[in-house]
Amino acid sequence: MGDRDWRPFIYGGLASIVAEFGTFPIDTTKTRLQIQGQKIDPRHVELRYTGMVDCFVKTSQQEGIKALYCGIWPAVLRQATYGTIKFGTYYSLKKALAARRADGGSKEHLATNTFCAAFAGGLSSAIANPTDVLKVRMQVGDEKRNLVRCFADMYRLEGVRGLWRGVGPTSQRAALIAAVELPVYDACKRRLLVPLGDAPLNHLLSSLLASLGSAVASTPLDVVRTRLMNQRKMKDHIAKATEKVYSGTVDCFVQTVRNEGFLALYKGFVPTWLRMGPWNIIFFITYEQLKRVY
Repeated sequence: MGDRDWRPFIYGGLASIVAEFGTFPIDTTKTRLQIQGQKIDPRHVELRYTGMVDCFVKTSQQEGIKALYCGIWPAVLRQATYGTIKFGTYYSLKKALAARRADGGSKEHLATNTFCAAFAGGLSSAIANPTDVLKVRMQVGDEKRNLVRCFADMYRLEGVRGLWRGVGPTSQRAALIAAVELPVYDACKRRLLVPLGDAPLNHLLSSLLASLGSAVASTPLDVVRTRLMNQRKMKDHIAKATEKVYSGTVDCFVQTVRNEGFLALYKGFVPTWLRMGPWNIIFFITYEQLKRVY
């Protein structure tokens, strides 16, 4: 494999980091909205925020603007891992499979693109899961120490399982988002080439269209994985009768609906959608410009 084959991985990682810096405060409001109102967690029973704007304002006033960026460094580390593997794997695998088809890859194939995107999203998300766990806990305000010490303490107190807390719904969510976003973006971009050309406006509109469906499909899994990641299960700890935690993805899903209603699965939907749009716009425009540089 030649050196040029690594370009999608490098471009994907760099573009993901740029997009993360540009949209992280929205992600923080999303995480805090998803955590609140849990009946089984006494730390987060209270509904502190009425929505994204209220969360943004209260967090800024009570904790300072810096609180909106609490967790940015594990997020950047996550994107350096997740974004690099996800986009590099998607475009490389899509190219490899297209070359094996009878048409030699001259036409886009929706089924192939969807498979490649889902595989790349699930794989990269599972690998980067520890950084996601730490990001969530920092955003909620439970962790304020340096990155290395946090990872070391998580491993010491919670073991390997603590680092991969919520990996199931995280991988499923990432696979679902990728399976919707990447093929839709490629299809929209291809359709808009004639009227708009391969220009930033094309990339902008394709990004917006790609983000809507993925937000609707992925938010319930996002709520579940955020709540699983935020809870702690210490090694060799015997739970008390009054101490309740989610036993897994299905249990979290069922208890959330039972205690808070079905719409609780869409807590944080507005910031999720509003973040996906700008995130995709920044990412794909950055990605496309990097492609032009080299």
